[in-house]
Amino acid sequence: MSRLVRSVLWRWLDTPGAEYFTLSKLDEGWQLSGTVIAALDGRPMRVGYRIVCTPAWETRLAHIAIQMGKFSELLEIKVDEHQRWQVNCNEVEALAGCYDIDLGITPATNTLSIRRLNLKVGERAETVAAWVRPPTMRVYPLRQRYSRLSKYRYRYEARGGSYVTALEVDDLGLVTRYAGGWERVASVDGL
Repeated sequence: MSRLVRSVLWRWLDTPGAEYFTLSKLDEGWQLSGTVIAALDGRPMRVGYRIVCTPAWETRLAHIAIQMGKFSELLEIKVDEHQRWQVNCNEVEALAGCYDIDLGITPATNTLSIRRLNLKVGERAETVAAWVRPPTMRVYPLRQRYSRLSKYRYRYEARGGSYVTALEVDDLGLVTRYAGGWERVASVDGL
């Protein structure tokens, strides 16, 4: 049983594109679902995903589908309670210990770390996420750091600090503005 909590429309700022996203409450956790339509490197792309996580916001399951012209691929990612990751039924030891998945084409997955870490203003934490980067759809470990600057603002760093941006979020930890990346243009709470 799922209950819609919030729907969001994001606009991609540096690439022609947008995403329709929903956050739902499940009996045993949360579900994030989205569809991204964009022109990546001048090629039309559609990515659909569904991520299921625990009440503590730890990723347990992800289905990700990409379509770019004739190219299409589907990933099924499963994570057990010991943070062992399987991608299309193959265990990926390099991802052992990751709690979050990070889809490189959506601001939605920042919510997983923000909610799971539950930082107080002034605190920061490092984490390693399983990073899925379209269009290759390969999955890599990615070191990340979140610093909570205010109630609704975070500093996000990745790749050893070579990538830094500011995140503004709402009361649920959903991005309202991802500096240089995304901005929310509409949202509605579930009925």
